[in-house]
Amino acid sequence: MPGLAFRNGESYLSFKEITMAGVLVWIETSEGKIRKVTREAAGAGAKLAAALDAPLCAVLFNGKDLLPELGSLGFSKIYTADGAAFEKYSGEVYAEALAAAGELCGADVFLTGATALGRDLSASLAARLDAALAIDVTELLYDAKPLKIVRPVYSGKLLAEVELTAEKKVISLRPNVFPITEKPAASPELVPLPAGTEAIRAEVRKAIKAAEGVLDVAEATIIVSGGRGTGGAAGFKVIEDLARALGGAVGASRVAVDEDWIEYSHQVGQTGKVVSPVLYIACGISGSTQHFAGMGTSKFIIAVNTDPDAPIMGKADFAIVGDLFKVVPVLNEELLKVVK
Repeated sequence: MPGLAFRNGESYLSFKEITMAGVLVWIETSEGKIRKVTREAAGAGAKLAAALDAPLCAVLFNGKDLLPELGSLGFSKIYTADGAAFEKYSGEVYAEALAAAGELCGADVFLTGATALGRDLSASLAARLDAALAIDVTELLYDAKPLKIVRPVYSGKLLAEVELTAEKKVISLRPNVFPITEKPAASPELVPLPAGTEAIRAEVRKAIKAAEGVLDVAEATIIVSGGRGTGGAAGFKVIEDLARALGGAVGASRVAVDEDWIEYSHQVGQTGKVVSPVLYIACGISGSTQHFAGMGTSKFIIAVNTDPDAPIMGKADFAIVGDLFKVVPVLNEELLKVVK
């Protein structure tokens, strides 16, 4: 309801002071499943919506089979868009749909995960809305007015607290940072979006999938990474064995990827993927500034290296000086005993 204000001793109704700012979350899916970072974004969005006393809404593309799963994430409305135009990701088409949904629900804050697609979509959407853009956010200061966020800068050496003063705000959240907070199952209102009118200037013709059953390092809670010290593609077998024993993902340094020892999708670092696992095990990785920029926010870091003066050894919570081909198999063997 409007607020009461006074001018020259006379009262009048002021609508400016009570504008409701909604929060809109993009439901990112992969191979027919809701991505973990989307659940994290929903939790952060619910907390932000509560602080703003505003509705929490979502946008879902070609995913009606997933609607039952979304009932516990706290959305009051879910805007759906189906059809051939939304089968393959297009930053232009998706941004148009999110902008339309945002207008319908009165959203001032748009949340995505800081995945490859999430980063691309966030930039496209911010440009369309002339909005403030914050990428790779690790903290939301929910009660701050204007809204403030925290994100790493200077290759992760510092954390910057940024005030977002624009009317519209597009925020991309780093995976594995925000907790998943589910609520009792509910039935959010479903609102179909009209077919897009945006002309597609760049079309996705083919998507190359990762190998079946391979965890994405961006969302893994445990990562075992190999670097130059593995000596080649064959050397990654011990890395893969340990990752499998821990139920984690396999990561790699840029050197290992550049040498074609492992696929780029495993690369961690400034020019690869930014990760925030609970446990990061770096094997045969020196720990350059560029690599640390991609994994510096890991909650616990273990390093295995023959060089006690390697940069990673000084940044690790637990450092083991030794040959990874002797150390890692022993770790794997002991872990298997515990698992059994």
